[in-house]
Amino acid sequence: MKIKKIPMRSCVVTKEKLPKMELIRIVRTPESEVIIDLKGKANGRGAYLKKDLIVFEKAKKSKILNKYLETEVKDDLFDELMKLL
Repeated sequence: MKIKKIPMRSCVVTKEKLPKMELIRIVRTPESEVIIDLKGKANGRGAYLKKDLIVFEKAKKSKILNKYLETEVKDDLFDELMKLL
């Protein structure tokens, strides 16, 4: 029986390689809107964050998503992320 490959992605804060299901994808859509992509299929430039409150706080403080998504990320997005946990 063939073993199914598990997709791995890197968290932009911790730089850890983790299975895709353990991360949350943040996307800048072609319309320059920043959204949380729970399904992992949204069109646009994406960045992954580990599902951890400390990681969300570090990302908010360091503004690392601004760099990876090449746009301004508002603080209310981080509030939404914290509600998801």
